[in-house]
Amino acid sequence: MKIQIFAMTHKIFDTPPDPLYVPLQVGHATHEDLGYLADDTGDNISAKNCYYSELTGLYWVWKNVKDLDYVGVCHYRRYLLNDAGSIFTRAQLAPLLKDYDMITSKCLTLNFSYAYGFGENHTPEDLAVAGQVIAKLYPDFYPLYAKRLQENHTYFGNMMICSKPLFDEYCAFLFPIFEAMHPLLALDTYDDYHKRLYGFISEFLLMVWCEYRHLRVKECKVGLIGEKKETKETAQKLFTYFRKEDIAGAKAYFLSVKEKRPDILMEASDIDGRLHLCLQIISTCEFELASCQKIQLDLHQPEDALLTAFTKLNHISTELSFSKGQFPTMTKTDRDFLKTFSPNAIAISLRLYCPDDAHRKDCCKYLSQKLDCTIPCL
Repeated sequence: MKIQIFAMTHKIFDTPPDPLYVPLQVGHATHEDLGYLADDTGDNISAKNCYYSELTGLYWVWKNVKDLDYVGVCHYRRYLLNDAGSIFTRAQLAPLLKDYDMITSKCLTLNFSYAYGFGENHTPEDLAVAGQVIAKLYPDFYPLYAKRLQENHTYFGNMMICSKPLFDEYCAFLFPIFEAMHPLLALDTYDDYHKRLYGFISEFLLMVWCEYRHLRVKECKVGLIGEKKETKETAQKLFTYFRKEDIAGAKAYFLSVKEKRPDILMEASDIDGRLHLCLQIISTCEFELASCQKIQLDLHQPEDALLTAFTKLNHISTELSFSKGQFPTMTKTDRDFLKTFSPNAIAISLRLYCPDDAHRKDCCKYLSQKLDCTIPCL
């Protein structure tokens, strides 16, 4: 089996020792040479990397790699992992590729529809343009695409391993969409982050295309090398503010980080939801200060303990959100746990995870009875 996995990169990195993985510099036509295989030879769109991100590497593999049975795409700090949590070896891939058409990332479950999330992080009109182009180019594909836009799942990272013919088929489907979109957009007016529009949309398109083609897909965990570290470092800095009960400082610091990294809250960056929980802590403390003139939350407990507690709180809120018609039985353990939070903290969690206003009001009444306190309906 002739197989190669190309690690898309725009910077020097520690390459895996396994020769299965080959670094491929994307955007080489407009950037300093890193000494790796580059995406600006042969048939290429390397100069358009500012719009396509890692997709200029996919294009290069599609058009220029002819001698492989199977190809893979990963990132310099993101790798598909086997069930043991390690990067794949050639020997491990051989049997999987007999049983599956494609190996890719686990499907992300969002707290909102893909269309809503896209609109929060990008320009909604761009997604509308994508829909118009897809409806024209692929009318049979469009109904499934439009349906999935209103649901809450997506792949991320544009990572995959599959046969070269299937890879070529996907690229032949994907790139005409963006080529047709480009004259209809004003991407050159965007900042560098939002300009990489096609790289973002393609993550969702891969998921829908796999379903449309009825592919047998093996979804894998993704090892985030570097990105996860950056997220953790941001959270650790926030906790230094928390321990000083400097909520204003924590908020100002986070906003400064987000200005430099607009993607920091996206699922592919905040993969374990750590930063979302930190923002919830900030919101909780701000509300407590405004309503009670003091922080009721214990910010001096260990970082992991506080994050675990908020994760459990949000899990309970989510269960209540889906309990229309009949509330779940609340154990004494759950009641005792909830009493460790202020009513305001519980109310904010419900506000985040129970979007239906009428049902949230019922949940607040239910919890007020169970906890012998008043849970405000925010």
